[in-house]
Amino acid sequence: MCFTVLGLAVLAINMFLPGLRQRRVVAGTVGRLFLRVAGIPFKVEALERLPTTPCVVVANHASYIDAIAIAAALPPDFAFVIKREMVRVPLAGLLLRRLGSQFVERFNRHKGATDARRVLKLAATGQSLMFFPEGTFDETRQIGKFLGGAFTTAARAQMPVVAVAIHGTRDVMPPGSLTIRRLPIRVEILAVLPADEARQRSRELIAAAVGDPLAP
Repeated sequence: MCFTVLGLAVLAINMFLPGLRQRRVVAGTVGRLFLRVAGIPFKVEALERLPTTPCVVVANHASYIDAIAIAAALPPDFAFVIKREMVRVPLAGLLLRRLGSQFVERFNRHKGATDARRVLKLAATGQSLMFFPEGTFDETRQIGKFLGGAFTTAARAQMPVVAVAIHGTRDVMPPGSLTIRRLPIRVEILAVLPADEARQRSRELIAAAVGDPLAP
């Protein structure tokens, strides 16, 4: 109920705010408010490691609540790159568009290439981006293989990659469940990496930080 009410409030406010950064500030503020009202302890660690210049953030993905946690943790300078299926989710798709999110096709190669070029053009303007490079999540506790889009974009736009570990969200809201448990969530900024080394290195750092095995 709390999530629904606050989500509708964010959407209503952001329909009238003209500035993209303002809309992202509202979303991050309400994300932190939701976690507080829901009784979920929330902490961001090593935020000072985040570059002040444009960058690409990559994080592990284990729960639907990851997006709330990362939006609550990061400054309002990031466009989320999200699977295109989210466009069809009622209200959520509209809200994500109002926040400047970019939707990427995962299954149609031609459409996916078109989406990737659009994201690259956005990065070339200096827009920082946030990816969940696993693309999705399931009930298996592991760090899946990282898709290449985030790292190709970073390399071509000459941006560093920032590895971020999200702790605790799988326990707070397990895959396949809509029940929220009042357990801690922690977002940890791990390292800033050169784009050409980041795909495997970021995956290893995140796996070590959260204590999950690497998927074969």
